[in-house]
Amino acid sequence: MTDHSQNQARPQPQLSVFDAVTIVVGLVVGIGIFRTPSIVAANVAYEWLFILVWIVGGLITLVGALCYAELSAAHPHAGGEYHFLSRAYGRSVAMMFGWARCTVIQTGAIAAVAFMLGDYLAQIVPLGPYGPSLYAAISVIVLTGVNFIGTTEGKNLQIIVTFIEIAAVAAIIMFGLLGSGQTPATTQTAVPETAALGMAMIFVLLTYGGWNEAAYLTGELKDAPRNIAKVLMLGTLILVTLYVLTNLALLSILGLEGLRASNAVAADMMHVVAGEPGRIAVTLAIIVAAISTLNATIFTGARVFYVMARDMTILRWVAIWDSRGKTPANGQVLQGAIALALIAMGAITRDGFKAMVDYTAPVFWAFMLLVGLSLFVLRWRYPERVLPYKVPLYPITPIVFCLTCLYMFYASVVYTGVAALIGLGVLAAGAPVLLFRIRDDQEPDSPQAHTEITALK
Repeated sequence: MTDHSQNQARPQPQLSVFDAVTIVVGLVVGIGIFRTPSIVAANVAYEWLFILVWIVGGLITLVGALCYAELSAAHPHAGGEYHFLSRAYGRSVAMMFGWARCTVIQTGAIAAVAFMLGDYLAQIVPLGPYGPSLYAAISVIVLTGVNFIGTTEGKNLQIIVTFIEIAAVAAIIMFGLLGSGQTPATTQTAVPETAALGMAMIFVLLTYGGWNEAAYLTGELKDAPRNIAKVLMLGTLILVTLYVLTNLALLSILGLEGLRASNAVAADMMHVVAGEPGRIAVTLAIIVAAISTLNATIFTGARVFYVMARDMTILRWVAIWDSRGKTPANGQVLQGAIALALIAMGAITRDGFKAMVDYTAPVFWAFMLLVGLSLFVLRWRYPERVLPYKVPLYPITPIVFCLTCLYMFYASVVYTGVAALIGLGVLAAGAPVLLFRIRDDQEPDSPQAHTEITALK
């Protein structure tokens, strides 16, 4: 009886707008803002341009969020992008995305964040040359365990660490904007030979990355068709505000040259305005930020394992929604195992974090492009469908989003290393999963599927 009830259990609407916005903000406001500003500064010529690229990156993120708001409101489902692709292009394309997300995109992102967390924990308590990798593995095991127990536990942990994280970022903003600026005033110097505005945008958008995870919350968001647009727009506006103010604070203390020369911009800024205690406080803030991002990524990631397994003749044990914890518990286990394998692979490289970023980038942007195009496909395929939310300035808005994704795919192949080719190879290796596709089940656009979607709302 228990097994039957587990198989019949489905995602239930239990997340409020507040819960969902907190998860989205926690996903995005993570390690990137403490690492990428120096790289962005090295690729721009002027201080005003440094701030402008962060504003433009925020606007591009908002454009993407508006497109996702229409897709998520019209097609709410725990499978998020997997569900959009299935309805637009068929289940085969969706399954290839599911394979990519399970083996490259999401698990690679989990491993990347875990490596960053491990790097900072190793500074506090060193464990030898493989200390960061050990910390990364332990963090994945612990946070997967929390989310395995239940959605409520994962959500509550996320709320706690996100507010600690935002408080830390707010402190950095306050110290930077109100600090006395003890560094010498910087003068305009020659533009670095390595400067490339396109490269700057790559890292800006990488730092904003993660907002699209809100799509995976629609199966559990209360009144998803009406509330998902609020979640995406509120979350994005909060992110843009935090990032622009943070970079203004960093720039006001360190200047453009100081940013270019720093490998730990937030720690260096706080050392200037608050001494060594400030540097230590920021290190602890970065650890909290990494925990926040890692927990939120683990929370949303397992949803795709659950949905994809329902479309396959194998891995049926993953297609079980745990009714007690209200979570895809088995999906969490499989996701954690793959992430640990990637951490083991990254441990043998010189920089595990960079290797994981290179590994995920091309595959991620290729499927983001397909999701953007799916907005056009679904409008054409279901012209009579009443849309709870419509993207403004259609078709200009989704065209801008699609062109951005296309450029990011190109740049992620050209500017990254061998790990990017490995990621594309793993994607191609997933073709055999299509042999296990359920063929006698209803198609994604069948009346039965519509009934199922309604039941999930």
